[in-house]
Amino acid sequence: MVFPVKKKIFLTAVAAIAIVAVSIAVSAEMPDARVADLEKPCVNSSEVGLLLQMRMLWEEHVVWTRMLIISIAGNLSDTQPVTERLLRNYDDMEEAFLPYYGEEAAQKYGGLIEDHLLIAADLVKAAKAGNATAVADAEMQWYQNADNISIFLNETNPSWSLNETKAMWYNHLNLTKQEAVARLTKNYTTDIDVFDMIRRQAAGMAGDQTQGIIEQFPDKFGKC
Repeated sequence: MVFPVKKKIFLTAVAAIAIVAVSIAVSAEMPDARVADLEKPCVNSSEVGLLLQMRMLWEEHVVWTRMLIISIAGNLSDTQPVTERLLRNYDDMEEAFLPYYGEEAAQKYGGLIEDHLLIAADLVKAAKAGNATAVADAEMQWYQNADNISIFLNETNPSWSLNETKAMWYNHLNLTKQEAVARLTKNYTTDIDVFDMIRRQAAGMAGDQTQGIIEQFPDKFGKC
């Protein structure tokens, strides 16, 4: 479709306003995160685009993890399709890494995220069944996986501090455990409160990844 010149100018202006509005909203929601639009004097559309992509991936990560916790806790018949949808997240995260780190590194990252998600499912199932031994084993694997992810990210991009990255992943795991326990014990008010914290914390992780990629590959994002 060919737009008249005035309409093209109008649509361009609307798009620019939308980018700025989204950038401001993202910043307001995660004041403690290392976010690109908080650490630069100006932000271009490519940087905002990456931030929004990472935000979407992490939002889906925690939302579908929550959906699986609810399904397992309630013995719902949708557990398998929900699991399958959750596992699409590791593919999507792998795809997001591909343009910057190549196929081998992207696949390794995707594999680590896949393990993280599968272990989380095993942990909730074991807790639901009251199998303390299986819970302890899954939890040990989960934190080892978080260590492996943190090491991989730090080796891939020095901007991602090993200690800070590990702390973020441990926080993510701790909050998810709290969410699962609250849901399994039918403490729904706590369950909701913790999920709100999980969303904010995940937004911070998305911001940290965005900032690290922009710092490592400035030429891919251009100038304001």
